[in-house]
Amino acid sequence: MNTAVAPKVQVPDVAGQITYAMRSMGVAPIPRNYELFYEAYIGSNPALTRELAALGSQATQAELDALGAQYFTNSPARVFDDAHSRISGELDGLLRILRQEQSSLESYTRLLGETHKRITSKSNASVELIESAIELLSQATGDTMAHGERTVEDVVQRSQEMDQVRKELDEYKRIANTDSLTRLSNRRAFDDRLAAVFNNPGMRPVTALMLADIDNFKKINDTYGHPVGDKILATVASVIRSNVRRDVFVARAGGEEFALIIEGNTAEEVTAIAERIRHTLETTPFKNSRTRVNYGPITVSIGVCMASNAEDAGELYSKTDIALYGAKNAGRNCIVLYENGMQKDFSKSWLIYKA
Repeated sequence: MNTAVAPKVQVPDVAGQITYAMRSMGVAPIPRNYELFYEAYIGSNPALTRELAALGSQATQAELDALGAQYFTNSPARVFDDAHSRISGELDGLLRILRQEQSSLESYTRLLGETHKRITSKSNASVELIESAIELLSQATGDTMAHGERTVEDVVQRSQEMDQVRKELDEYKRIANTDSLTRLSNRRAFDDRLAAVFNNPGMRPVTALMLADIDNFKKINDTYGHPVGDKILATVASVIRSNVRRDVFVARAGGEEFALIIEGNTAEEVTAIAERIRHTLETTPFKNSRTRVNYGPITVSIGVCMASNAEDAGELYSKTDIALYGAKNAGRNCIVLYENGMQKDFSKSWLIYKA
């Protein structure tokens, strides 16, 4: 029995390509610069990509920081630095409170010991001494209890403040993983979710990656302008989202490309889902309600690959991209399911490398 061996797939080294681009432009390989180039690389913000390319190979750090401040008002570094400072401050406050509480309890314990010693001493036994001791203990006990109540209140308050920081970080993570234009997950969230596909080998035969790319989108932008292009992107995103189950992960993978991770379906079922998306978009009117200008028809080419055909996330993405490339070559507005033996040239001309 002959078994066909699939050719080795060349997996793009995204991190390496970004680092190479930074080095070629003489840019320091620091986290905030990497974030800038990463966003430009995936093409989720064409304006950022254009402005970064316009800086050329002589970009200064000040110019890069200004660009970062323009497009990343809440950068991860700033958000997490602020959260770190706030939590550190709250923890320092808690330690001070607990040390004060410990000191107060130690003083109270010493007082109890000394009073007990005086009362039990036969040579000092007297009604006046006992009354004095009881009064002293009552006052000390009241003060200690009051101090304890304040300590509990302080601990509760600081715990609430730290919980608020945690909630803010959770909200930031949600925002940081959301594409602002389409309200879908962004490339950062997609990369994390795609890697998680291979955590459960048993699910791979019924898990698929689907890539859908809007056909001739550059022509749409050139003809009608980027504002119209943005509206079309948002509408396409909405159509895709409404044609799949709620548990299907949908992301804008970059530019006009959308990624779907579908679990619990066979290849035939995933292909049927892809066809539903393709047909719905093809028949959806894209018109300006005021000017009546018709921007359509808007179509997508779709590539699909089952996770069982790949060894890791990078290979799964590459093979799905090969299928998408096949759909484009087949005339667009169609679906191609990856099969062993399919190949594609992965050399791409990214705008940021043209400087």
